[in-house]
Amino acid sequence: MATLEQPKSPAMIEQKRKLTIPLKLAYGLGQAGQNGGFDAAVAFIFFYYSAVLGLSGTLVGAALAVGLAADASVDPVIGSWSDNLKSRYGRRLPLMAISVPLIALSLGLLFSPPVGLGQIGLFAWLAVMSVAVRSFISLFNVPYIALGAELTTNYAERTSVVVYRAFTGICSGVVVTAIGYSIYFANGGLQKPDGYPSFGWSVAALIFFCLTICCIGIRKYAAALPQPEQVPGSMLRRLPSEVKEIFSNRSFRLLFLSAVIIYVAAGANASLNSHAFVFVWQIESAKIQFISYAFLVGILLGVVFAPALQKRMEKKNVVIIGFALLIANWLILQGAMLGGLYHPLGDAALPPMQFNSFVAGIGFGFIAVAYPSMMADAADEHEQLFGRRREGLYFAGLGFANKAATGLGVMVAGVALDLIKFPSSAGKPGSEVVPDATQSLLVLIWGPVPAVIATISLIILASYGITRVRHDQIAKALGREP
Repeated sequence: MATLEQPKSPAMIEQKRKLTIPLKLAYGLGQAGQNGGFDAAVAFIFFYYSAVLGLSGTLVGAALAVGLAADASVDPVIGSWSDNLKSRYGRRLPLMAISVPLIALSLGLLFSPPVGLGQIGLFAWLAVMSVAVRSFISLFNVPYIALGAELTTNYAERTSVVVYRAFTGICSGVVVTAIGYSIYFANGGLQKPDGYPSFGWSVAALIFFCLTICCIGIRKYAAALPQPEQVPGSMLRRLPSEVKEIFSNRSFRLLFLSAVIIYVAAGANASLNSHAFVFVWQIESAKIQFISYAFLVGILLGVVFAPALQKRMEKKNVVIIGFALLIANWLILQGAMLGGLYHPLGDAALPPMQFNSFVAGIGFGFIAVAYPSMMADAADEHEQLFGRRREGLYFAGLGFANKAATGLGVMVAGVALDLIKFPSSAGKPGSEVVPDATQSLLVLIWGPVPAVIATISLIILASYGITRVRHDQIAKALGREP
């Protein structure tokens, strides 16, 4: 069984213990690829291709699902590659550095389909570019998240690392959202087709800058981390047994399954945000950004207060609270509208939507901090049980759950648009108002349906069993300080 070599000097051990603020900030910039590129920028894609370019909702959902599924399938390969790679720059950094220009190029192309493509051509372009963007982000993100778990083995300090990562990710999401709504979609709104290519290339440049600074800032630390001994046999032959091994850990199975289910719900909901805001609540495109800002401010508060909550309760309970806030976000205003009790329009709908998103953001912030920290704890338990660290595969599993399930959620949203006969020309100037019955069905699949799905995830997560006391026992068994 392969083992990790230990650091060669006390100075290197001390370096591993001391996490400076500049190091955490540089590391945190790497989250821009996920939050700025994957979450904030790509969130415009569903609306762009379906409501602006007129691609069938089913084809948009299928293309994005293909991209997410293909991306998810390579995550375990990248995780194993990252776990077993040995180089002068460490086992994580080389993969991260290679991916940076590829992410920027594919992201720009995703927003720049050639003019004149028909339904099949648009579908093919969206599918191929979606696979490229998400696969290259995975090539960066899987080793990046695994590296974060290696920055420290301390139960509380791990939360601090996640806070820095989440904070810088939120900031990148705010910047990307502001670039979109305040510059490229300020005149003409989301229905303006000419704004999307320029927006895509601007975001690509920003992501390139952030990820490059991240790689430069952590290069010395990454090179000094323990590296694996050479493992005989090809990676693809080892991978099935390695995947089987991580699924042998009950803690991983519970985290993985709950993640799959919650991301299906989140994918379906997020894909329909713009449709609901524009066509149901009749909010001007330029003002939708303020709903996004409220969500991001909520995430920021959740990220800031999550460590304080974790001092008073278990990480699992912090995540459960976050789930409950998300579920409330998907039920309250939507239920009031469907019940005919409350349905503000235009500017009157903006404040309640902002408050709703703010509360959801707090919940998401709790999840963003506690959930990855729980996965790192599960990786410690894995080392105790099986004698080898598998951070790369563990976080690849989390990434797989995120992308595969989100892809399924996106596909569900796309098929649902066609099933409710949502007009494909709704986003074009001069189009007719969406019928009330169609609006109600849209709200149903946007809110209550994801809430029911998320409740199942919450029930599964309740069985997760690594507490603070259990982690202390694991740390002592591994010869580390709790």
